[in-house]
Amino acid sequence: MADLVRTGLLVAAMVATGWFAGLFFTFQIAVMPGLARCEDRVFTAAMRAMNTAILNPLFAVAFVGSPLSLAGAALAHLAPAHRPALVWIAAAFVLVVLVVVVTMTRNVPLNDALEREGAAAADDAGHAAARRRFAGPWVRWNALRTAASALAVACLAAAMAA
Repeated sequence: MADLVRTGLLVAAMVATGWFAGLFFTFQIAVMPGLARCEDRVFTAAMRAMNTAILNPLFAVAFVGSPLSLAGAALAHLAPAHRPALVWIAAAFVLVVLVVVVTMTRNVPLNDALEREGAAAADDAGHAAARRRFAGPWVRWNALRTAASALAVACLAAAMAA
């Protein structure tokens, strides 16, 4: 039974962290490059709409579920016999915490600023200015989230193999 719990927690962590990685990867390779081809007003409107739409229960499951399931998996692997996996789980946890911190301190404030500036933009110049302040930094921070979450999934794969 204990093995089933340990494995279940590890699988849950891998799924939730994989959702994270996939979401950030999709934004990096498709959403933002696609929006880069749009005019400024469309860009700001689309990003504002996505920033609202993403606040949903499935995103919450990944955002909260990944670190919580990682913490649970780590606790389940504290016994000396499971320490090789614990090292990988701990590394994944650190990477996911980095993703959460970057999200909350970098990407969310940029999203909030775009919401304010996009709503207040009265003309094309206002949308262009909001986009300039948002797009470059947001994509760079998202690249870090993408890499960190993908590495976290790789760590979890290593933990499964350990």
